[in-house]
Amino acid sequence: MILRGIRRRLRKRLTYQRAIPLLAVLSGVPAVIVALVLVWTGDHASRTQWTVSVLVLGAWIATLVAMRDRLVRPLHAVSNMLEALREGDYSLRTRAPAKDDALGLILHEVNQLAGSFHDQRLDALEASNLLTRVMTVIDVAMFAFDDGDRLKLINRAGEDLLGREEMTVLGHTAEELGLSECLTGETPRVMDVSVAEGLGRWELRRRSFRWEGRPHRLVVLADLSQVLREEERVAWQRLIRVLSHEINNSLTPIKSIASSLDALLERRDETDADTEDLKEGLRVIAGRSEALGRFMSSYARLAKLPQPQRQELSVEEWVRRVASLESRIEVEVLDSPDVRIEADGDQLDQLLINLLDNAVDASLETGGAVRMAWADADGHVEVRVEDEGPGLAQTTNLFVPFFTTKPKGSGIGLALSRQIAEAHGGRVRLRNRSEGPGCVAEVWLPRQAAGVVSSRT
Repeated sequence: MILRGIRRRLRKRLTYQRAIPLLAVLSGVPAVIVALVLVWTGDHASRTQWTVSVLVLGAWIATLVAMRDRLVRPLHAVSNMLEALREGDYSLRTRAPAKDDALGLILHEVNQLAGSFHDQRLDALEASNLLTRVMTVIDVAMFAFDDGDRLKLINRAGEDLLGREEMTVLGHTAEELGLSECLTGETPRVMDVSVAEGLGRWELRRRSFRWEGRPHRLVVLADLSQVLREEERVAWQRLIRVLSHEINNSLTPIKSIASSLDALLERRDETDADTEDLKEGLRVIAGRSEALGRFMSSYARLAKLPQPQRQELSVEEWVRRVASLESRIEVEVLDSPDVRIEADGDQLDQLLINLLDNAVDASLETGGAVRMAWADADGHVEVRVEDEGPGLAQTTNLFVPFFTTKPKGSGIGLALSRQIAEAHGGRVRLRNRSEGPGCVAEVWLPRQAAGVVSSRT
């Protein structure tokens, strides 16, 4: 029992790197004692006895020090390697001895483990970068919520949907972001979502996944508005073609007969009141027929928008050229760095003229100013037209053909502008100014023509 207690105490007090050298010392003590006894009891000179004793003890101590160094240093190297791996540093390596050695095999395997972790980390970084790029360029809005319904991940399309940047929305709950409905119910399904641009139709898909050991839900919202607008545009184009054909077929003989009857009345000598009334009536018929013909011709432009003929275009020259065409009010063009894009200059002129005309009309009502500016951001250009008018009362029917709030408006300006922008792979958005009264029209266009989907039917 006493011996067991002593051994237990020794095990607690002696560490590994102390125990091994102590055992080595104990293993050499008998041999050293025997050698010294033989030297000092033999018939040798005193000088020889001291020299041999020093050599024996020196060799013994040197061997012990070398053995401790060969034992402890590799263990420290392994410890440092494992600590670096735990901290995420996979660049450290050790110089391992031959693989047929037991310690060499350990060091070799540690090096291989570090190399494997390093390769896995590179693969993970590459996959993460690829995922980040895909999420950036993909045109569907993606949100990741944790088990507390707090937003943990959002892509560029999601920022556009919310109208807010990533740093301002991360950590907010789905209810605070207006997306609580997206976390419940069946999927996939089509739903109305209130976004920065207004109410839109979106297809909802939802999946569960684990991230950092915690359950998360991935919400994907695909914008159906453009698809629906394309279908709506096709329907309007077909309707306009039918209306144009039928009305023009009726207007042509009406105008011809009215002109012929007016010519016959001019040759008559009668000057009574009935004749004058007939002439006036025929002139009204002819005038209204011509006006109706021009009215239908303007709508026919929606159905006959040609494919954009793209050429290199300076945004600064484009904006300043359109601003110089406005004579009713002085348009302020803010200085911005020049950007060059590939686009159809004639079509973009018509787009910007329509937006500027609306801005000027609104500002004339209140005596406000009109400003134009542009900016380059991540391969795209955004042109802004700001007015200080009364603002937008509602935005539901802004881009619907035939709809207008102007007494003499035709109702095709905004619809045509959006059609031109989408034919270039861009978009048009109207919203009320946040810093004061008025409206902001934003035109978003890609700098390059690659990947543009035509809206031509």
